[in-house]
Amino acid sequence: MISYDQALERLLARARRLPAESRTPVDALGCVLARDVVSPIDLPSFNHAAMDGYALRAREPLAAGSEHAVVGSQAAGDAAPASSGNACEIMTGARLPADLDAVVAVERTQLLARGDDGMPARIRLLDALAVGDNVRYAGSDVARGAVVAVAGTRIDPAHVMLLAALGVTSVEVVRRPRVAIIGTGKELLADPTRPLADEQIHSSNGPYLMAALAASSVQVLSCETLDDTASHYRDAVLRARDAGADLIVSTGAVSMGRHDFVPDALQALGAELLFHQVAMRPGKPVLAAMLGDDTLVLALPGTPMAVAVGFRFFVAPVLRAWAGQGSEVVLHAVLDTPQQPKPGLRHFLRARLSQGRDGRLHASLLKLQQPFRIQPFAEADAWVVLGEGAGDCLPGMLVEIVSLHPGVPLRIGTSGDSN
Repeated sequence: MISYDQALERLLARARRLPAESRTPVDALGCVLARDVVSPIDLPSFNHAAMDGYALRAREPLAAGSEHAVVGSQAAGDAAPASSGNACEIMTGARLPADLDAVVAVERTQLLARGDDGMPARIRLLDALAVGDNVRYAGSDVARGAVVAVAGTRIDPAHVMLLAALGVTSVEVVRRPRVAIIGTGKELLADPTRPLADEQIHSSNGPYLMAALAASSVQVLSCETLDDTASHYRDAVLRARDAGADLIVSTGAVSMGRHDFVPDALQALGAELLFHQVAMRPGKPVLAAMLGDDTLVLALPGTPMAVAVGFRFFVAPVLRAWAGQGSEVVLHAVLDTPQQPKPGLRHFLRARLSQGRDGRLHASLLKLQQPFRIQPFAEADAWVVLGEGAGDCLPGMLVEIVSLHPGVPLRIGTSGDSN
């Protein structure tokens, strides 16, 4: 066995950043920027009214009670007319007429007269007015030439809104990783509409990996469920490689039993072994190999929590490396539940989080940590990571925590009564 840190180092050494490609902002949703995005324009691109009212010239402050003739009306989308020096009715978002430099809200004026056409003709200010009041200046949100998103940023809907407002038509993003999933086990029933035979179980690892990868903006090429036949596994690996998979994730048949054929099958394909067995729990039998220069194979044990740990602590770091992103920020919480981890193993444990009365984040380990149990995973808020030399972990000590799913902020439950 090797340590988790050693295994991850070997894995990341083979995870070169993927090439860049050009996409529209909408098509880039969920992708990671390969290059900084620089604003081509000022945003707003012109001075405009922040509210419905009247635009005036206020180079010298205008006093409350002052009266002003109203000439013209300006709506959003109207070209800005030359100013006559008088007040101009103006709508929210409308460009300020030349030489006018302040806006008074309509509700802070008194209408004194209307013209023959029914339009406002004269107003009185109820408040004093100064230059810049209720004006949104050009470039006050984004200045032309400013970097609005840096390389390594994952594009979300807010970025799409910003890029659209700036008129950005394409961005350079890292190509989405292509991943194939292979589940092994003759006991697995992949079609949930069919009834289970006595010896069967519903396949859950494949659907979980598909969902987790999709949430990470990965292109899932295929998800196959196979029996326990080495030749079928080899054929599935070759199909995935030929389809252009950057990563093949398989589950099951990776340990040391008579039916654990994955190590030998990969060796027969000429794969380069990176590691097999890591000092961790759950997921100790995990195997990583390179198939040629371009396809990484990560073979996980078939137990559900070994698959979840394998994805969160091996696949997710590889995805970040492919995108040119650095390591995740290490977070900590106060442990509320005593634990005696087995020495020499790194433990990944499911926990609930709560905000303690001391103002700190607290982690309570769920009681049922066996790797076959899925329900506690659905109830957890985060992973607690205990290192190989953690020793006896007493309440009150700080422990490392990791969000349950990559890219998803920590969620803090409302249950628990931390001190």
